Amino acid sequence: MRILGIDPGTGILGFGVIDYEGSKSILVDAGVIRTPVKQADSDRLNTIYDELHELIIELKPKIMAVEKLFFAQNVTTAMSVAQARGVVLLCGKQHKLDLYEYTPLQIKQALTGYGRADKKQIQEMVKAILCLKEVPKPDDCADAIATAICHSMTVR
Repeated sequence: MRILGIDPGTGILGFGVIDYEGSKSILVDAGVIRTPVKQADSDRLNTIYDELHELIIELKPKIMAVEKLFFAQNVTTAMSVAQARGVVLLCGKQHKLDLYEYTPLQIKQALTGYGRADKKQIQEMVKAILCLKEVPKPDDCADAIATAICHSMTVR
């Protein structure tokens, strides 16, 4: 089963694609979609849609796992990320992917067994689970891969 994990964001959107077979996860591709800060929101969202659309066509995932929002203070950032999440979910739905959403707590729990794990612990688990030589960079990319791994562990 091929899973596309997404760490939503407007400026930097992380993605990670894994193949999950039996109890083994293999990294297929990972990276980020970047948009210019000074660009209009509508243009940034269009870029996210277009690049994600191309990724889905090229990599052919069957499932999309998206990290849910968690913001306590910055409403402006939350609104921007929520718009990006909307574009991501729409794109996934238009490609007829099975969509799943996970909170940061669920992702941390799945990867480390501890819901309050820090970013470094999550990154090290991504590295260990996928037998990588280094932690994927930037953080948004590692978070997206963690979201895909979370889904694979949830469906076991």
